[in-house]
Amino acid sequence: MSKIKVLVVGCGNMGTSHARAYHKLEHFEIVGLVSRKPESREKLSQELGGYPTFGNYETALERTNPDAVSINTYPDTHSEYIRKALDANSHVFVEKPLALTVEDAQSLVDLAQKKGKKMVVGYILRVHPAWTKFVDVARTLGKPLVMRMNLNQQSSGDNWYTHKQLMNSMSPIVDCGVHYVDIMCLMTQSVPISVSAIGARLSDEIDSKMYNYGQLQVRFKDGSVGWYEAGWGPMMSETAFFVKDVIGPKGCVSIVDEAKGDSDSVDDHSKTGALKLHHGQIDKQGNFTRPDEFIDTSDEPDHDGLCLLEQEYFLKAITENLNLDDHLKDAVNSLRIVLAADESFKTGKTVEL
Repeated sequence: MSKIKVLVVGCGNMGTSHARAYHKLEHFEIVGLVSRKPESREKLSQELGGYPTFGNYETALERTNPDAVSINTYPDTHSEYIRKALDANSHVFVEKPLALTVEDAQSLVDLAQKKGKKMVVGYILRVHPAWTKFVDVARTLGKPLVMRMNLNQQSSGDNWYTHKQLMNSMSPIVDCGVHYVDIMCLMTQSVPISVSAIGARLSDEIDSKMYNYGQLQVRFKDGSVGWYEAGWGPMMSETAFFVKDVIGPKGCVSIVDEAKGDSDSVDDHSKTGALKLHHGQIDKQGNFTRPDEFIDTSDEPDHDGLCLLEQEYFLKAITENLNLDDHLKDAVNSLRIVLAADESFKTGKTVEL
């Protein structure tokens, strides 16, 4: 099989991990690294053995003529960069979210399908073995489900700078929420019917119309409910910053890890350690009939390993001509839900879907 020439755009945390994956996979060939900051692309190029670097996306796209483009930049550039890649007849891997509006996201899906190109959105939890198990176990708990999830990040230094840049275009519950709303949809296998949200602006360093803390609540057609909470900044608490808990009529399952680590660590954002499964059945005396179970997940991949799994899927999508219709539909729908939450925060009203 001839190698797939890939242009990597964005050399931050995600771009670096994805570039390492392309470098490791023999069927990809990196033809360029693109970033606005010279130091980030040069550092990555040096680490991987000296790939060409570019400071301008359009120039890199024209000079390298890639088979695929990997877009790992700030969300407000995604739509423009995807469109240019598709117009150049390249396949696309893009970090979430697909776009800033549902309409724009759907137009990109339509364009990819019209061009006959594969487009994969970076929903890293979908390739995560422990999270796949988490979803599978949650589906055994009966209906309705109560899903409680959060990812609060006490950020400072470069990470707080990155968060402020992200908040130029979207709030934490939109940027991170697409992952966890997607997981909720997979667990319930039902249709979300309404979303409401609350939030607060806790820093004068961000735009007066933006908020760096938010919580959304979503209701599903089958009676299931879920909440997701996300906050960014130096003021955020690290008490219960990582809650992943699902309750059903038959019991509950939770991601547990006593040594959870640091909320500012990208590697800890998806780390599990173990799943704790509680069986809710009781006997005539009101006592539990089965003990709790612990499902060990401590051998899970690290962040680079998860990105490698994502790029193996991207490679398979291209080489085996996978049908990505459901993948892209889910990407648009999860975006629809978190943007509805953003609307709910701004209007103070529940949004019917």
